[in-house]
Amino acid sequence: MFTIGPNQRVVGLQLPVQARSTYFVADWERTAGPLEMAAVAKAADAAGYAYVGVCDHVALPEAVADSMGYHWVDPIATLGWLAAQTTEVRLLTHVYVLPYRHPRLAAKQFATLDDLSGGRAICGVGAGHVEAEFDLLDVDFAGRGAAMDHGVTELAEVLANEVVDGFGALPRPVQTPRPPIWLAGSSAPAIRRAARLGDGWLPQGPATPEAVTLLTAERERHGRGGEPFAVGTITPFLYVGEPSWEVPSDTLSGSPDDLAERLVALIPQGVNQIQVRFRARHVDEMCEQVAAFGHGVLPALATK
Repeated sequence: MFTIGPNQRVVGLQLPVQARSTYFVADWERTAGPLEMAAVAKAADAAGYAYVGVCDHVALPEAVADSMGYHWVDPIATLGWLAAQTTEVRLLTHVYVLPYRHPRLAAKQFATLDDLSGGRAICGVGAGHVEAEFDLLDVDFAGRGAAMDHGVTELAEVLANEVVDGFGALPRPVQTPRPPIWLAGSSAPAIRRAARLGDGWLPQGPATPEAVTLLTAERERHGRGGEPFAVGTITPFLYVGEPSWEVPSDTLSGSPDDLAERLVALIPQGVNQIQVRFRARHVDEMCEQVAAFGHGVLPALATK
């Protein structure tokens, strides 16, 4: 199983193009497609990133179209396609809405992805938040927390064992005993669930010291304080170097050493998994930024 060692930080990237919410989509992504998405994944693979991530929505109501859009690829199909075009980078669902699927179906998908990719799957799962989407799929929105508790437990058991309750499934995951399961959500119940059941935590935005403190306390309470655990955060938008164009004011830019210093100052103690995002005007610039961060900022982060 992929774990993050003591005093180690890893960096990953949620891929552009695969989701086009107006909250984060760049102009160039609106006309981009699979080739551009694959180019960024290959750049992350070559630059030493820990993972690339893909989101999950099945179908969204017209009421949220202006903000969330309709373009959200299927995460398992997309990561399976990307597995054939990369060699080292891990493949994260960020996040797969587990209550939408039977845990056995989810286990089949993740086990197959891990098998086909040579052991690179990370199961990022969450409870979901769009009530109308739950209604469309005939899933109980109010019961999604309980569904997560049951679903994560069964997912872990089925991924770790060939036969469970008299039913077997192959192929098996390459990772042993199974791929890691990182639980998403920044609410107190979601953090407690991650501490109790998960191998990692994926916040919905930048991690706060208060959230990390709660996570740590809950892990200790459940006797899990000594286990490897991925504690995540999401950075502000970044630009490596000095941009020659006017980037939005919330963008952090500067030399690799400067960015590493500023990121370390922003990250709460205990965080060891950093998801980055970049400003770019086109796919070539995005790939350049991914490479510049990987070759310049990653080594600096490792020493700070």
